[in-house]
Amino acid sequence: MPNLRDKFERGKENLSTKIQTGKQKISAGGKKLKLKVKVVSSKIREEGPRGARRGVWFLLAALLYYQGWSALSILQLFLGLAALLFIGLPFVFKYSPFIQRNMVFLPFVRMPKNINFSDPVTEGLPGTRNLYLDTEPGVKVGVWHILPTDRVAESEGRDTEWWDSTLGDHRTVILYLHGNTAHRAGEHRKELYQVLRSMDYHVIAFDYRGYADSKSVSAPTETGVVTDARAVYDWAAARAGSSKVLVWGHSLGTAVSSHLVADLCQQEHRPCGLVLESPFNNIFDEVRNHPMCWLWRKMPWFDWFFTSPLRDNDLGFVSDQRVEVIDVPILILHAEDDLVVPFKLGRALYESALEKRDPSWQPVTWREFSGDHGYSHKFICRAPDLPGIVRDFEAKCGEVPGDVDDAEGLAGPEMLE
Repeated sequence: MPNLRDKFERGKENLSTKIQTGKQKISAGGKKLKLKVKVVSSKIREEGPRGARRGVWFLLAALLYYQGWSALSILQLFLGLAALLFIGLPFVFKYSPFIQRNMVFLPFVRMPKNINFSDPVTEGLPGTRNLYLDTEPGVKVGVWHILPTDRVAESEGRDTEWWDSTLGDHRTVILYLHGNTAHRAGEHRKELYQVLRSMDYHVIAFDYRGYADSKSVSAPTETGVVTDARAVYDWAAARAGSSKVLVWGHSLGTAVSSHLVADLCQQEHRPCGLVLESPFNNIFDEVRNHPMCWLWRKMPWFDWFFTSPLRDNDLGFVSDQRVEVIDVPILILHAEDDLVVPFKLGRALYESALEKRDPSWQPVTWREFSGDHGYSHKFICRAPDLPGIVRDFEAKCGEVPGDVDDAEGLAGPEMLE
């Protein structure tokens, strides 16, 4: 009996120690998102008009027959095309991470061309400085700091110290993460910068590694672009002091910003809020619904060819899982006539946020825009009510970046003019 009693007491002590250790880990680490990315099972699909694919083949056959092709020649051509389109290309995509990364990010699409990024004035953005940040060894990203409209006149001839100090002038700083084509000088992006600066906000816009004048030794990945975003955020937050920092993502940038803000919330360096413009819920549903994949959507092994490889090659963006730990206010903006990221994917993200986030956290706000306006994927910035929507949202974002003054390493990466 004494041995049993001793074992029982030792067991109690060990259990008590484990419980206390667990509590300490929870207290120190907060809620952690242990994310094992998998191909999401929702499989939302935009099917399009019934019979459209068969109709395309029939019209092509009719055209060739009219041009004098024999039925046998047309059949041989169609068999060859089918082998190329539905066997050859899918296998090439599946086993080529380089192609996957370039198709997801499209860094080679650099329209408009011949941009002088070092002189934003030539792009219609006076009161803007260009700089470069080293985000990790071998990677340097180009950044624009766009002043609020009423500070433009005093910026002429100012040095780096003055520019840095402006970020702490108690005006909200917006970190803008763009989508997967072009660069920070894209026309619709410049339109948005002008709207935001007219609202008395600072805007920090940058290009991910491999885009425009940003340098990298390899093609972008999810980890890579989130690393770039984190470096720019740290640089801006360290200079903003008590000013609010708001993260704004558009299109693919919503997935990057969701990943970034999820990490920041878990590490107690959160921004004051998150704006998601034209977002998708996860990369798998976005690929299933993208216009470029229309021809292959009904393939029996579509996911095996086109979505599973994204998960395996560091391209598995899953915003609908990231929102689970984002405890700052979220604003979602989406236009009904968006053809690039279907409206229903933005709505699915909103519903995921409502379902997964703690109800005691600050709210998720949904704003949709009628297709009658023609804003589509890029031009919500033209909505007359956008400034009011953003101001109302920003007023709810009362928190400032967590522990900026006390955190080590938040001075940001090296800055080069």
